[in-house]
Amino acid sequence: MSIVENVEPRIQNVKVTSDAIIAYLVDGRVLSVPLVWSWRLSEATPKQRGRFELIGDGKGVHWPEIDEDISIEGMLHGVPAHRPQKSARLSRPEPNGRGAPSSKGARRVRRSTAKP
Repeated sequence: MSIVENVEPRIQNVKVTSDAIIAYLVDGRVLSVPLVWSWRLSEATPKQRGRFELIGDGKGVHWPEIDEDISIEGMLHGVPAHRPQKSARLSRPEPNGRGAPSSKGARRVRRSTAKP
C-alpha cells in the first residue's frame, strides 16, 4: 500500500533581482520568472521589492507597499500581470479642451447665479 501526500507547491522564500522574481519552494525547487512579468515590481525600488509577506501558507506573495500579489500557480503556469490600459476617454484630449466628453449635440442649460 502506498500513501500519496498532497504536494501542492508552496513558497518558502522570495528574492527579487534587477531582472527576475525567484521563488524558493519548500520542496527544494527554485522557480524564476522575468521581473517584467510584474510591472509593479519592475517599477518598485529594491527596498520595496525586499518587503514582502508570504500569504496563504506559501501559496503566494504580497508586497504591501506596492499592492502586488503573485501566486505560485501564476508563476508555474506563466501568467504575467498586465499593465491596466488607460481609458480612451482619459488618454486623449477632448475637442472642448477640458478633458471631458464633448457635449456636441447636447442641449445646454444655462443656470443663473443671481439670487431672486
